[in-house]
Amino acid sequence: MDVTLHSIWITYLQHSDQFWALTLEHFLVLVVYPILLATIVAIPLGILATRWRFIQVSSLAFANLMQTIPSLALLAILIAIGFGIGNKPAIIAIFLYSLLPILRNTYTGIKNIDRGLLEAAAGMGMTKRQTLFMVELPLSLSIIMAGIRTATVICVGLATLAAFIGGGGLGQLIVTGLGMANNNLTLLGAIPAAAMALLLDFILGKLEYLLTPRGLRI
Repeated sequence: MDVTLHSIWITYLQHSDQFWALTLEHFLVLVVYPILLATIVAIPLGILATRWRFIQVSSLAFANLMQTIPSLALLAILIAIGFGIGNKPAIIAIFLYSLLPILRNTYTGIKNIDRGLLEAAAGMGMTKRQTLFMVELPLSLSIIMAGIRTATVICVGLATLAAFIGGGGLGQLIVTGLGMANNNLTLLGAIPAAAMALLLDFILGKLEYLLTPRGLRI
């Protein structure tokens, strides 16, 4: 089937309601939701990892292990152990893949803070809690945001595979198009997924820049 902008537009008009429903599902359910979960888990875990070596070794080892498992294999494992098909195993898989960038950047950002600043905070009478929230987190926030940015872009692409297990999203258009040998339908799913990744990367990149202290901006 020949592909032109006109043919893709015609395909969009034929599937416009489905397209927007799947786009919204892809963004909210398969990207935002697992990224929020990963952020809520990984940032506190990264903070604890800077305090206790046992947590550092075990958490980073687990997150690295999740990254080494092929995405389709991980989805198959989650289905086999009882999570069934649909959104649930897809969200869990994306959550697990998102942990490493956020966890690693949180740990690295806090660990790389100049020790002199921490000693100055202690000399001013700050408690460990005050030092964390007033010195460590503000100074490492841009690095943490870089981890969230990386995880988000990875998730947009990974979420397209959710369609193979009935997880919905833009991948459903891609899979259906491949099955029907309909290149227009395939591109109707693939192009917006790529655009979503680029747009989110741009937005989070700007946010990362804004969160970087002025003296550290390049």
